[in-house]
Amino acid sequence: MLKVILIDDEPLARQGLRQMLTAHSDLEIVGEAGNASAAEALVAAEQPDAAFLDINMPRKSGFDFLRDLASPLPVVFVTAYSEYAVQAFEVQAVDYLLKPVDPRRLAAAVARLEEACGRKNPAAPVYEKDDRICLRTPQRTVIAKLDDIVAMEAEGDFTRFHIVNEAPLLICQTLGHYEKTLPSSQFIRISRKLAINTKRLRKVEPVTRDETRLELDGLGAPLMIGRRAAARLKPSK
Repeated sequence: MLKVILIDDEPLARQGLRQMLTAHSDLEIVGEAGNASAAEALVAAEQPDAAFLDINMPRKSGFDFLRDLASPLPVVFVTAYSEYAVQAFEVQAVDYLLKPVDPRRLAAAVARLEEACGRKNPAAPVYEKDDRICLRTPQRTVIAKLDDIVAMEAEGDFTRFHIVNEAPLLICQTLGHYEKTLPSSQFIRISRKLAINTKRLRKVEPVTRDETRLELDGLGAPLMIGRRAAARLKPSK
């Protein structure tokens, strides 16, 4: 059982979130707070595993609350403002939900929270087609729509992401991880080294018996793939 607290200065927002979380039997809500000071006392008293946290609150923001905690606390931000998303993931937020909260997004956030707290198999959280993904490197953080991911290339234990209007990102996670967590209806791994977004596929052109050229919307240069990879792009009969 994962012990969580709700922190939001709007009582109706806390009530609505509490009601939605009753669908998740693996979570126990051990307290609520309407401001950062009350939340700090609640953390000390209840020792929760995680928190659902608003950002804009009187006197101290959600970011201030996290900064002043003696020990890190996994959080899912729940806010009406999209402009804090990059900052939220820079402080290692597990997820970022916009009000009004969609039940499907909440379910995905709960799964990611359980993984972050070591309560579920890492393969459990699965992104849905309308989700965004947070990709971090030591230099920058990018939050991308799944539709904007063009292709992913394996480089050892790393994955290089090709995203529309972004320089390629080398992420410290294997391609196999993303193969399990991104929607299989949209992303297909066609070889050991390459997975593509089928929504971005514009042209498949055989060049020789053993080579095929792929053109992907959002990728400047075409990709060359072998016969086996090309066969995986053909619909099964």
